[in-house]
Amino acid sequence: MNLSEINNILEGLGISKENPGSSTGKEFFGAGPKIVSHTPINGQELASVTQTTREEYEAIMAKSDEAFKVWRTMPAPKRGEIVRQYGNKLRENKDLLGRLVSLEMGKSLQEGWGEVQEMIDICDFAVGLSRQLYGLTMHSERPSHRMYEQWHPMGTVGIISAFNFPVAVWCWNAAIAWVCGDVCVWKPSEKVPLCGIACQNIFNEVLEENNLPEGISCLVNGGVEVGEWMTQDKRMPLISATGSIRMGKIVGQAVAARLGKTILELGGNNAIIISEKADIESTLVGAVFGAVGTAGQRCTSTRRLIIHESQYDNVIAALKKAYGQLRIGNPLDMNNHVGPLIDTLAVEQYEKALAAIKEQGGTMIVEGEVLQGDEYSSGCYVKPCIAEVENHYAIVQHETFAPILYVMKYKDLDEAIALQNGVPQGLSSAIMTTDMRESELFLSAAGSDCGIANVNIGTSGAEIGGAFGGEKETGGGRESGSDAWKAYMRRQTNTINYSKEVPLAQGIKFDL
Repeated sequence: MNLSEINNILEGLGISKENPGSSTGKEFFGAGPKIVSHTPINGQELASVTQTTREEYEAIMAKSDEAFKVWRTMPAPKRGEIVRQYGNKLRENKDLLGRLVSLEMGKSLQEGWGEVQEMIDICDFAVGLSRQLYGLTMHSERPSHRMYEQWHPMGTVGIISAFNFPVAVWCWNAAIAWVCGDVCVWKPSEKVPLCGIACQNIFNEVLEENNLPEGISCLVNGGVEVGEWMTQDKRMPLISATGSIRMGKIVGQAVAARLGKTILELGGNNAIIISEKADIESTLVGAVFGAVGTAGQRCTSTRRLIIHESQYDNVIAALKKAYGQLRIGNPLDMNNHVGPLIDTLAVEQYEKALAAIKEQGGTMIVEGEVLQGDEYSSGCYVKPCIAEVENHYAIVQHETFAPILYVMKYKDLDEAIALQNGVPQGLSSAIMTTDMRESELFLSAAGSDCGIANVNIGTSGAEIGGAFGGEKETGGGRESGSDAWKAYMRRQTNTINYSKEVPLAQGIKFDL
């Protein structure tokens, strides 16, 4: 990866060496300190953005408020047309934007392209949704009355996204919010600010071509302080936040204190139950990708394998062989399976987890280590590892954002489900089985307690058509497909009296 390749990616997406970190253009450029973006591939500096100042934030909120007055009155299908155009722009920029995702975040190029495809897919979904924001009609108990409900835009939606999906999760929220008539203010992770700049640049083209106000989609950049401005801002009726459980608890409390609404997508501790009746070959693909894809930095990454005792030795042997074939290196090289962790802090957490596994009684089946050498000069590359553990270990109950896979045995399915559910998080889960009774039990009310439960596929790789989110300490939020759009709108119940009388409900008499 040479300098000209990097420059081609950045310049192709309108990114300069130094960039305004907010959507107000150059009015405040340089007022705040810089956030410098480095690639975890080799530690090279890519470019910088300026942090959003309080004055700049207030200017953005004013623009957002003015834009909402225009945007909310546009018919929903017309808003959908704007999102359709954005989806087409993403198609044109898929290669470059996917490369930027891989360059700045470190995930494989296939996954970088896949993330942009998720953006395209949610735009397509949102376009169709713009003609399907349905309410209900109810029968009134009063004669000559009609009752119905309708949905209205909420206002400015604040979006706080994490580094591991630097573009897709924002678009899950923004595309749906836009067709619902909301405007958006987005704070990307300070670890991947250039991805936010690129997405904003592309959407700005659509706004300019349609003579629409820039406040429909606003960008802010910065750390905890900027996030606090958003969560405490009464002008944002909804905050959608993706990140750690610790962060989610802070956001949830701050927004609840002002009676605002939240969509929280927090940590996962996802398990695959491998039945004695599992197809081991297909099981292996789902388990290995789930564990090592994105270097274990997905909220849906497979953290635990709960394996039937009769299959345990076979599965472990197959896993050891598969892990021995993993290629770790530059994620832009499509021969490699695993790229780097996001930064050296993540590497430190990985090392602490390895030490905790051994201290708490775990046994390493495939040893982990921090990789050394010229190819790994950023210090962010680690070896995916496998550890035999007990589910109750403190380290197992905790989510470590790294490619660490825990394995354990079970005797019967009730025990396996109890182990699967026996963690604080409740995002994604799966069972590998060819037995219909096992799969149906797993999906029943007595089965998985997660927001996502799969059969014969892994925990990772959700499609945009279904609502995405989890239970317990995962936060309870839902984004993307199904009827998740309702979280971005306010419900209104209407009653129309077309008679000459004014009868009261419940038969109450009130005569003057």
